[in-house]
Amino acid sequence: MKYVHVGINVTSLEKSVDFYQKVFGVEPVKVKTDYAKFLLESPGLNFTLNVRDEVHGNQVSHFGFQVASPEEILAHKERLEKEGFFAREEMDTTCCYAVQDKFWVTDPDGNEWEFFYTKSDSDTHKMESTTCCVPSNSVASSSCC
Repeated sequence: MKYVHVGINVTSLEKSVDFYQKVFGVEPVKVKTDYAKFLLESPGLNFTLNVRDEVHGNQVSHFGFQVASPEEILAHKERLEKEGFFAREEMDTTCCYAVQDKFWVTDPDGNEWEFFYTKSDSDTHKMESTTCCVPSNSVASSSCC
């Protein structure tokens, strides 16, 4: 696996970017009006901030693993399906300003884990037909990787 991925909800992107730049000691690799992404090599972490009008309680949007190849996505999907996990997939989708192949599994407490391979960057936040990081049991606005 390439990176552990954590996406959190925030109410102020500017304040959050400033805070995490100081905490991580690096600049974000991508900043949009409603999204910022940090990539840390050590530890291998893909950390994103997702703007919301309001946040309460736990601010974790979702967890995930970014992998190095399309073959690795399929291998993890097959492995987890053999373990009995249902994998909700979104192949060749535009999400979080990137074109990705991905699938999702849910832990016993309802926390969703995303496995994804990023094919390329995109100027579009998400395709209208995709759930783009919305937990399968949620009706709230989307969060993204």
